[in-house]
Amino acid sequence: MQDTHERAGHWTAGNRIELLENGEEFFPRVFEAIGAARREVIIETFILFEDKVGLALHAAMRDAALRGVKVDLMIDGFGSPDLSHEYLESLASAGVKVRVFDPGQRFLGQRLNVFRRMHRKIVVIDGARAFVGGINYSADHLLDFGPKAKQDYAVELAGPIVAEIHQFVLRAIALGGKGAGWFRRRLKQAPPVSQQQAAAGEVDAIFVTRDNRRHTNDIERHYRAAIRAARERIVIANAYFFPGYRLIKELRRAARRGVDVRLILQGEPDMPIVKTAAGMLYHHLLHAGVRIYEYCDRPLHGKVALMDDRWSTVGSSNLDPLSLSLNLEANVVVRDTAFNGVLWERMDRLMQHSCKQIDTEDLASEWSGWRLVRSFFVFHFLRWYPSWLNRLPRHAPRLTPAEATDLMAQQQKKRDEQDGSEGSARTEAA
Repeated sequence: MQDTHERAGHWTAGNRIELLENGEEFFPRVFEAIGAARREVIIETFILFEDKVGLALHAAMRDAALRGVKVDLMIDGFGSPDLSHEYLESLASAGVKVRVFDPGQRFLGQRLNVFRRMHRKIVVIDGARAFVGGINYSADHLLDFGPKAKQDYAVELAGPIVAEIHQFVLRAIALGGKGAGWFRRRLKQAPPVSQQQAAAGEVDAIFVTRDNRRHTNDIERHYRAAIRAARERIVIANAYFFPGYRLIKELRRAARRGVDVRLILQGEPDMPIVKTAAGMLYHHLLHAGVRIYEYCDRPLHGKVALMDDRWSTVGSSNLDPLSLSLNLEANVVVRDTAFNGVLWERMDRLMQHSCKQIDTEDLASEWSGWRLVRSFFVFHFLRWYPSWLNRLPRHAPRLTPAEATDLMAQQQKKRDEQDGSEGSARTEAA
């Protein structure tokens, strides 16, 4: 399946948007929206775990389906590989349609479907209310998870932009096997645009995605254009920061022309390689005047940015090779002073109270001559990696009903158990 929509990015006026921080704000709002749904619930997520958050989502979807709401759930085969038979069967028996994006068999216990993942996090309710962001359905997005709880963001949207998001998620299901006729029938069931506009505000927004066919760099292009246009400030908070050469170059140019450029990156990463990769760029960024802050309270999982006092973005896209060159991603880009102010207040609070600012003196004690040489080559490697990654096979990812993947998993489990029993018997005989 590919996202082959031909939507040209354009600003859509008349929307309402609200920033949601962490699972404490996001999950109750989503579950309440599902509970209020009358016709349709569509959810896309990279990760769905069978913990207290996943069970709460399960209950909300099942209740909605039992009262006659059409419920479609798309999960990623790499990100959500271990849902139990009981979990999936309970959803299916209530009428929830669960589809797995690019499921893959394991080899020696390892998941091999690493590349070109469905990394989006989207919810659309009745074609009139939507959520877009970086928050997965797992308990590690809640503070009570402990030191490894993730810091993250999403937005809730109402207004004409929701119609575009709705068409997008319906088309994703249709391209996964349902077909154009199904897409047209489902689209006709959406509320009229006039009803969506009645609940709107005054925010201009664009729904921007990346895929592996026609929209390969849309999100990155919006970032670069906003950086070039910035005159006062740029704040980017991103969990996995290792962008391409052109984006790094735009950040350095902005800082040198006097823009206050700040990066909020991981200081307590969930994967150590994340900090190592970003750290290789510190020398080049700091010497151009970019200010770098490492968020140290817990792992940063956010993917947000603001430029000057009107431009902002929230979504699923990291600024790393996977998100910029391989994964399927979705961001909302916003042009609104009030929303920008809210996001700035949240980012400023992080920088003031939860971050360590990195300066060149910090690097001096850590950077040997070899590290400087390595940093030089890494920096120039960024010129070429997007074209190299795009040479990886562009297979046609598929949507598979969860029942089929569940059956395959049960069969694999039986084979593993049989192999184990046979191995034990041979050991005893020996």
